[in-house]
Amino acid sequence: MKGSGLPLCILVAVFYLSWTPSAGLKILHLGSCVVTTNLQEMHNGFSEIRDTVQAKDKIIDIRILRKTESLQDTKPADQCCLLRHILRLYLNTVFKNYQTPDHHILRKISSLANSFLTIKKDLRLCHARMTCPCGEEAKEKYSQILSHFEELEPQEAVVKALGELDILLRWMEETE
Repeated sequence: MKGSGLPLCILVAVFYLSWTPSAGLKILHLGSCVVTTNLQEMHNGFSEIRDTVQAKDKIIDIRILRKTESLQDTKPADQCCLLRHILRLYLNTVFKNYQTPDHHILRKISSLANSFLTIKKDLRLCHARMTCPCGEEAKEKYSQILSHFEELEPQEAVVKALGELDILLRWMEETE
């Protein structure tokens, strides 16, 4: 009679695991590369710091991630490469160089950076499997983004890019 509870426990565990909410998990279709990430978690993390970060951005006439020029209308085959480059910019420059004494904001930035690292790792695997090619369009669009970034003083660019993170997250959400 003791062993009869084991199958019930296994059934309950399987049900629980399949019922665990996966809200926010999004499958990004970036050309031939497919990546699963929790965009909702990233949106939530950024929304907690958005007002503070964007309030530090005093330059309102320049956008680094211009929707029409750099992100929108990117061919699916070039989305993977473009995202790889943008993630590298955020990981190597933006997140590392954002300066604030606020530990809450630093923790949120660290969490966002960890999420970006996970996506970048998956994109690197796609690149290694030759499912993340870098076409001319991706290179040109990234050059435009980098050009807008480099127009600003380094700390201003970091603040601006971090404040525009919602644009990047929205674009990732809209990838097909």
